[in-house]
Amino acid sequence: MDTELTRAETKREAVRREHSHAEIERSLEQLSRWMDGVFRVPGTGWRFGLDALVGLVPGVGDLATTAVSLYILASGVRYRVPKVTLLRMGMNVAVDYLLGAVPIIGDLFDAFWKSNQKNVELLRKRATVQPGDEARGRASDWLFLGLIVLVLLALLVGSLAVAVWLLSLLFGGGVPSPFGVFR
Repeated sequence: MDTELTRAETKREAVRREHSHAEIERSLEQLSRWMDGVFRVPGTGWRFGLDALVGLVPGVGDLATTAVSLYILASGVRYRVPKVTLLRMGMNVAVDYLLGAVPIIGDLFDAFWKSNQKNVELLRKRATVQPGDEARGRASDWLFLGLIVLVLLALLVGSLAVAVWLLSLLFGGGVPSPFGVFR
């Protein structure tokens, strides 16, 4: 009888933990706030952050804000979120980078998309360890994160190639091949 009661209590505790939100480092919450919601437009509830402002700097801005997003993504491994959550976080970063790289329109998109806040919320919902216990992740999770980062780097290289090609179309005259810019 005691074993059944212990099993039932253990199961209830597991369900309670599954439906509660984990605490995460205060610095991650602050970082996502700075990147996605530190400034408020007066008279509205609309907020935006440094992601939209720094992204205005051509080339460098989007790379810098993506680096911050990758730091938050790497925190997912330390908090041992499931791989599907890491993938979802990586997709948030990819959408933010690809659409955010479009001049002006992308910066407006950054102000609305708020990938860093989305990713911190995913961390909060899916973390399996508490702050202080998160020092290490599993090797398979780090390898999976490495794969996500490689895909994001491929997107970066691809977007740079497209940008160079478009600039050569705009200023070079004629219609060069997309691969001719690398000769």
